[in-house]
Amino acid sequence: MKEYLDLVKDVVSEGYLRPNRTNVNAFSSFGHHLEIRDIYKGFPLLTTKFMSFNSIKAELLWFLSGDSNVQFLHDRNCTIWDEWASEDGDLGKIYGYQWRKAEKFVNGKIEHVDQISKLINDIKSDHLSRRLIVNSWNICNLDEMALPPCHILFQVYCENGGLSMQVYQRSADLFLGVPFNIASYALLLCMLAQVTGYYADRLLFTFGDIHIYSNHMKQIETQLQRNPLYKPILKLNHEIKDIFKFQMDDIKLENYTHHPKLTGEVAV
Repeated sequence: MKEYLDLVKDVVSEGYLRPNRTNVNAFSSFGHHLEIRDIYKGFPLLTTKFMSFNSIKAELLWFLSGDSNVQFLHDRNCTIWDEWASEDGDLGKIYGYQWRKAEKFVNGKIEHVDQISKLINDIKSDHLSRRLIVNSWNICNLDEMALPPCHILFQVYCENGGLSMQVYQRSADLFLGVPFNIASYALLLCMLAQVTGYYADRLLFTFGDIHIYSNHMKQIETQLQRNPLYKPILKLNHEIKDIFKFQMDDIKLENYTHHPKLTGEVAV
């Protein structure tokens, strides 16, 4: 994916070594952008290394379910959140909770807002709205999260039959996290488009602190030497019109060719 490799080149050229909360220093830069057009023509899954599409769709279905326990992921052969989970597998009020059960106080009592359902209803009822936003950064719940949100909000935009999405990501691990985030939000965009009657158009990211951990630099250099291959094709079960009805088998990828796998340790 050329757009990703161009972003990598920008961060490599502009970044500087900077300490952080982990024990691994990172080459950091601030305020970068990424835009991928015509999502409906090809799915933006990285080809300069192998990416586990199973983990991508399992995590997204987990978020959409509103669940915050890793057992949901384990049942789908996904372990990507294990490093942050408690002994009983819980992660607190992270993405899924915020997407489906965001808290608000009414007359001194906590009520919950299903932001995803509201988003879909708003797209259908007022597609020109500038308030088509889902926000995961609930300042009142940060202390109750195993990990504060990195991708903190997304906004959708409807135009001429196409649905576009922009994501703001405050902290972005360029080697491990960003390729996963791109594919995850591209999948969400495609699912939203299907259930609201649009086609998936553009995906945009705005990054705050975007960084490459020092122990990932060799892998990044390897990727920059590889030529991106053709984008695979996403196939969704067209009979699904309710976003909460999608199951793993309803989401498939065709013609995914890729360069050899590259691994790296997660900085926790």
